[in-house]
Amino acid sequence: METESEPYVRLASLRQLHQVMADMNTARSLADTLQTVAEGVVAALGYELACVNLVRPDGDLVVAAFAGNPAAEALITGRVGSRESWDRRLNMGEHWGDLVFIPHTEGWVLDDDDVPQWYTDGPAPRFEDEWHPADRLFAPMYAPAPKGSGTCGELIGVLSVDRPRNGRRPGAWGREALQMYAFQAAIAISNARLRANMQRALVRLEREQQALRASEESFRQAFEYAPSGMAIAEMGGDQHGRILRTNDALCRLLGRPASAMRRYSFSDLVHPEDIGTLLRTSAEGGRAELRLGRRDGTYVWVSLRNSVVADAADGPRFLLTHVEDIEERKRRELQLAHRASHDSLTGLPNSAELRSRLSARLCRRATPHAAAESHDTAYGHPAFDVVGPGFDYRQSAEPYDAYDHHVHTVAPDGDHDDGTKGLAVLFCDLDGFKSINDRFGHNAGDAVLIEVARRLSNGVRDGDTVARLGGDEFVILADGLGRADAQDLAVRLRNEIIQPIRAEGRAVRVGASFGIGWAHCGMTADEVLKSADERMYVEKRSRPKQHRRAG
Repeated sequence: METESEPYVRLASLRQLHQVMADMNTARSLADTLQTVAEGVVAALGYELACVNLVRPDGDLVVAAFAGNPAAEALITGRVGSRESWDRRLNMGEHWGDLVFIPHTEGWVLDDDDVPQWYTDGPAPRFEDEWHPADRLFAPMYAPAPKGSGTCGELIGVLSVDRPRNGRRPGAWGREALQMYAFQAAIAISNARLRANMQRALVRLEREQQALRASEESFRQAFEYAPSGMAIAEMGGDQHGRILRTNDALCRLLGRPASAMRRYSFSDLVHPEDIGTLLRTSAEGGRAELRLGRRDGTYVWVSLRNSVVADAADGPRFLLTHVEDIEERKRRELQLAHRASHDSLTGLPNSAELRSRLSARLCRRATPHAAAESHDTAYGHPAFDVVGPGFDYRQSAEPYDAYDHHVHTVAPDGDHDDGTKGLAVLFCDLDGFKSINDRFGHNAGDAVLIEVARRLSNGVRDGDTVARLGGDEFVILADGLGRADAQDLAVRLRNEIIQPIRAEGRAVRVGASFGIGWAHCGMTADEVLKSADERMYVEKRSRPKQHRRAG
């Protein structure tokens, strides 16, 4: 096309230009598109050199493709020119439509800027439209603008061309062809960028999906094969707390199949006494220790730890609950607590536990502060069980005053039975026990203490307390008794104790002295025990020595 006069462009040249445009729109990648654009200028528009300067995200332009001269290509490809220098070029010289032509007579001012270039000097033109080596021709490429806007889109790059093969500046047809080519090249580059972005997005999405699938598989395996129980429950809505999924460890722990677990929520499985603990447990990061019901009707102590997980960024949230079996630890804790509060030899409550239970039953009525303290102590002591049949001090109905909300302990008045029922404290001291220790040894003495503890425990009601105060001293707390009832109880227990006891292969006997004291609010535990102890010694001294121990 460069050897023909413009009015007589051959059809073959048009076909060649059409093919170049088709090639740059079907290139496989952005890099291929840019190179095809540069080569198309040389192949179809009749220029010896072509350069594609592409706008980078920071606004500067980089030489992204070059065609026509391998040496020049190696020299400037990848080099960057500032946007400021490019704007200066595009605003000077002659404007042929969208094209910018800077003749050699003006271009010398650009020789020292930072735009990569390959221009050389040469002789003055011999005729008016002869091309000079220092002439510059630029074809800006703009992104397609919205239809009907009447403006150019964003600048995406500049085509630089040099050395027309016919040695002349392009005429009207050549200028129109280069401008049209730049327009089509801008569309092809924009599409290539879009395809590249889409491909990167697809690759990124596929990687994210692969990572998500791997994460889901890791979670599934961690969930399914965790050595401790795991459950996923609904969070919020009408079905809040309903179990959606459980792992095998939780099913084994509770003895329930996974299909059955989906019919429950944790509130359905928790021990009735622990429902408050469950409801107080925070959904996010909440922890609780409570009992869950097994299929066989028994309960197991577990530790629950909650966390919230979301199905998607704005999707529904679920409650992930980790369930750890702490039955063995709880058993050991109970054993340690029992050892701390019970006598190691007889298994009875020890002196500290006796005082704790007795103090919990009493209150100080002298001041509102003392009454409040006693109230708190009683309600915070679940081990206290000194109650008579059918009576529970924790469910008392009538408050004494504004600071006291339990039924007060009272004592019978005088030495006669006036029908008053109170908390009897029987102080028991064994008679003749020291001689057994001295004659037969401590093993025999221990056997006697164990048997006496058994007989005392069997001789009282389920709600009463039998404690070993120390040595051969025992104390019985029996609520809801009158004076006659307490005296009858002492006689029955003494008659049980004086029966022969097998110790170290021989039968031995011990006697027992009982002192009956009465507890009432306003007294301390030590005061109550001291009163019963004193009455025991009165009773012991009142009996002849030979009658204190049977046989």
